[in-house]
Amino acid sequence: MSFYYSRKLTIPFEEAIARITGTLKGQGFGIVTTLDIRDTLKKKLGIDFRNYVILGACNPEFAYKAISLESHMGVMLPCNVVVQQHENGEVEISAINPMATIDKLADARPLTDIADEISRRLRTAVDNLHRETMEDKHAEALPNGTSIP
Repeated sequence: MSFYYSRKLTIPFEEAIARITGTLKGQGFGIVTTLDIRDTLKKKLGIDFRNYVILGACNPEFAYKAISLESHMGVMLPCNVVVQQHENGEVEISAINPMATIDKLADARPLTDIADEISRRLRTAVDNLHRETMEDKHAEALPNGTSIP
């Protein structure tokens, strides 16, 4: 199981940020933090780096449920989404797959359903980047081998 979902696009960097912000919103997530790595490295280290932004996405309902079940779940919040521009101009958007981490916890059973739903929604947001209309469910957003009911 991969620890992230990813999609590459050939659109301007700022448009990619706007698009993922919109698809995340469509899945119930808001952006609570934005970390511009390029800007930070330039200011702190004097290093020129490619466009690279980390967005902290949060779905308050799921955050509340997860923290209510396990008080230390805050270490995994918010869900990180990376927007980076590669040397060839291509923009890649990647989102964390919470299931990859939850599966490794000793007592994951109560959190598995929440992590599974968050994983599906993040994957759907990433997969919807290349669609003109946003779909709630489609085969690409489901774990391998799972079909849409």
